[in-house]
Amino acid sequence: MSVRNSHTTADYLEWNVMLNLIRRLYRDGDYRMSLFIGCGCFFGLRVSDIRKLTWGMLLNDDKFVLNEQKTGKRRVIKINADFQKHVQLCYNALEISDMDEACFLSRKNMVLTTQRINVRLKEIKKRYNVKIDNFSCHSLRKAFGRKVFESSGENAQMALVKLSELFNHSSVQITKIYLGLREKELLETYDLLDF
Repeated sequence: MSVRNSHTTADYLEWNVMLNLIRRLYRDGDYRMSLFIGCGCFFGLRVSDIRKLTWGMLLNDDKFVLNEQKTGKRRVIKINADFQKHVQLCYNALEISDMDEACFLSRKNMVLTTQRINVRLKEIKKRYNVKIDNFSCHSLRKAFGRKVFESSGENAQMALVKLSELFNHSSVQITKIYLGLREKELLETYDLLDF
């Protein structure tokens, strides 16, 4: 929750930082947060949709289908094969026996709230000295978008079109603003000046 009349926007988590964090959390036995961060970055889903994931959705096939809570739109998510191996490791480490069980349960056997997840992410940021200013659930969705954009090379415009559709944005311009690309482009204008 932000302070009244303040402007806070989630920053994206850099991909290599995210991968390292997932591995460190797993190594330290925090399997659910390791998995949560991975799901956020590999699927590009909103937290409301990540919270609905079950073990069966992630392990029974190489893709799953869900209806997005915010938009009501049907979305098919393909699971990266290497990430699915990590899901299996978390499943085994947690000794899960019910594939229909939600992936992100608290100790009280309730699905973690968005607020609780954000608190945990802030604790993780501090504990693991993660270099990111505004770290929240939304940082993971932005990490997905930035990775797709940065990996596209010469096909950057096509990547923005695809991301715009995946994120259900009304235009590519909105996607650029969302990913922080528009502000970066504008700030680069100042570098054109000589002194």
